[in-house]
Amino acid sequence: MKVKEVQSLIEKEGLDAFLFSSQANVFYLSGFKSTHAYVVLTPSSKHLLTDGRYYERAKKELKDWDVVLIKGKALRFIKRFLKDLGVSRVGYERDRVSCDFRGSLRAKGIRWVGYTNFLRDIRAVKTKEEIERMREGAKKVDRIFKDILGFVRPGMTELEVRRFIVNRIFEEGSTGESFPAIVAGGESSAIPHHETSLRKIKSGEPLLIDMGLVWRGYCTDFTRTLFIGKPEEEFKKVYTVVRDAHLFALEKVKVGNRIGDVDRAAREHISRKRLGKFFSHSTGHGIGVEIHEYPRVYFKGEDANRVIEEGMVFTVEPGVYLPGRFGVRIENMVAVIDGRGEPLSSVGLDLVTL
Repeated sequence: MKVKEVQSLIEKEGLDAFLFSSQANVFYLSGFKSTHAYVVLTPSSKHLLTDGRYYERAKKELKDWDVVLIKGKALRFIKRFLKDLGVSRVGYERDRVSCDFRGSLRAKGIRWVGYTNFLRDIRAVKTKEEIERMREGAKKVDRIFKDILGFVRPGMTELEVRRFIVNRIFEEGSTGESFPAIVAGGESSAIPHHETSLRKIKSGEPLLIDMGLVWRGYCTDFTRTLFIGKPEEEFKKVYTVVRDAHLFALEKVKVGNRIGDVDRAAREHISRKRLGKFFSHSTGHGIGVEIHEYPRVYFKGEDANRVIEEGMVFTVEPGVYLPGRFGVRIENMVAVIDGRGEPLSSVGLDLVTL
């Protein structure tokens, strides 16, 4: 991906090298997925270190990398490898390692410098290739959603619907869910992160579906709230409020605006409709190789002042949740393309009834 940009950052920070140990960042930098691999970058070289379970595949996939076989205990080997590279000032992911890992880094001749969110700003702005991967993933989710509409019927359980979703995810060629799908019927839809259960889906109630898949290493995230049967006027009014809040937020996704502007647009509209106290989460979050990335789309905190840039991708997902009754959430991934927010899903926002 942006290896040269990261190498420039390493040099700018006055480091001789940087050790990346988190699976997400190892994949982001190398495109190689495993449960045990490390990336060492210097301003002029790139190395992937892994054990015998992945070594041959890594050599085959990473033709332009120095792929190194870890022998013996990993951290001891890594420290020896760094000494052989002749580096002394080495950065590491302080926010991504355990206390034991940090304690084991001590080595004579190496000065470790811990960083939090070292790749935060680089990962927040996606390349055209990254956006295309996410667009392809969104198209697959769109197809799954359309199939759900023909599958769902009263009497089946939430878990039956989730099983259908998971099966379709694999049929689409995905490596799996980007998070456990949420299928929430009736009053369960008022719980933003409901745990899909054996509860039966009934006629005369909403059904909230929040799902995503991983496509070529990148996550997708999508939510729609349906209604089984004929909706009452109150539900339709709340749905309209959430849909309009989504559209007001989308209008604010423009290069030069701030992230907080997006959340504020949705939140102020919901508040004007006297439902503000029932909107209990941020309007969205960054997304990429991980389901939740920087920035958080919220009007408070440091992220709120982040200026929107070309290539950023985040979700827009306002919601209203009436405890014990029902909830509505509508979510799309939005990429900043040609200065404006472009939804990666082609599924409409209007209420669907079954």
